[in-house]
Amino acid sequence: VRLFQGDYEKETVFSDHPVQMALRWESEGASFLHVVDLDAARNGDIRNNEAIEDICNSTKARVQVGGGIRTIDTAVQYVDKGAERVIIGTAAVESPQVVSSVIDNLGPQSVIVSVDARNGIVSLDGWTRVSNVFAADLVKSVESMGVTRCLYTDINRDGTLTEPNYSAVEEIVNCTNMKVIVAGGISTIDSLLCLSNLGVEGAIVGRAIYTGDMKLSEALNTIELCQ
Repeated sequence: VRLFQGDYEKETVFSDHPVQMALRWESEGASFLHVVDLDAARNGDIRNNEAIEDICNSTKARVQVGGGIRTIDTAVQYVDKGAERVIIGTAAVESPQVVSSVIDNLGPQSVIVSVDARNGIVSLDGWTRVSNVFAADLVKSVESMGVTRCLYTDINRDGTLTEPNYSAVEEIVNCTNMKVIVAGGISTIDSLLCLSNLGVEGAIVGRAIYTGDMKLSEALNTIELCQ
């Protein structure tokens, strides 16, 4: 499922078979899969853990999982099921001790903090609720806790097939020593190259590869040649 600007009322279903989609992207060269339980993201009620476990068990690609991870127990369960990384969003703002606990138990390389922003302000609960925290402030806060990698998403660009918010990305990259992954509005290979030039570690491409606007294998080959 892909959303438009995080709106659950603007949902496009691309497949009823998540494992098949995971295997498709693996066959096209994906070495990492970004998987989100959108149901759990809104309220923390884990509903798609079996599907996610099936993905982890069916593919050789490394998997990072997000959506509703608000306790250390949930984080550990996903890693035990085969996920390499867990992504923490809402809890990083409202229960930062969860982030510290996950780092202590799983190690910093197993944790990504998701910084999901609309107009520079962090959104929570699957992007349905606005916090009073600036994106850059959250980045600095979690870095001080020992987090080594964050995921920055510009919600207004997500699912729009436009382009990333380069100025916001640059601000995030320049305010931290953490590795930064970017999502939101990435629809062309040129976008990937521009993000690489800004110093990001990686990019998450969603709708563009499902619609065919971007060919995953071509994107991977282009990036590899430029490294």
